[in-house]
Amino acid sequence: MAGWGEFAESAPEFAARARESFESHKHKTIATLRKDGSPRISGIEADIVGADLWFGSMPGALKARDLQRDPRFALHGPPVLLDADDPATTVGDVKLSGRAIEITDPERIASMWAARGIAPDAFEGSHFFTADIDEVAVIRIEGDEMVIDLWRPGHPLHRVRRT
Repeated sequence: MAGWGEFAESAPEFAARARESFESHKHKTIATLRKDGSPRISGIEADIVGADLWFGSMPGALKARDLQRDPRFALHGPPVLLDADDPATTVGDVKLSGRAIEITDPERIASMWAARGIAPDAFEGSHFFTADIDEVAVIRIEGDEMVIDLWRPGHPLHRVRRT
């Protein structure tokens, strides 16, 4: 697995495209695993700060408890349309999966907030995680084809076309 920085270093053009799509909207959707193993879908905000993809939750939130118990997650950013009247003009939507690493070091959390221009105590008591990434996919439509670009640590970028 890899952090965002390792991903960006190994596939810079793809990572830039993924980041553009990912950062185009504030809200994402995260899938975590409940105690019984069934999926839980939650809204979430996530930000790339330095070499890390960060996300968090309110104190005691179910998604945070899920990640503390089982760190596996999937994160989805909404599709980005260049022209709202033509769905075929999508830049793509990003799907990312991996394991969440809970960050409890106050200095590291404060540094992340400072990089974003937010007071470090703004979200005191909240849970903060970084992503250890095992897969990034950007999916878009080109004409009548769905194009999937897929990156995994230690593998070359892979493209699949489906009609």
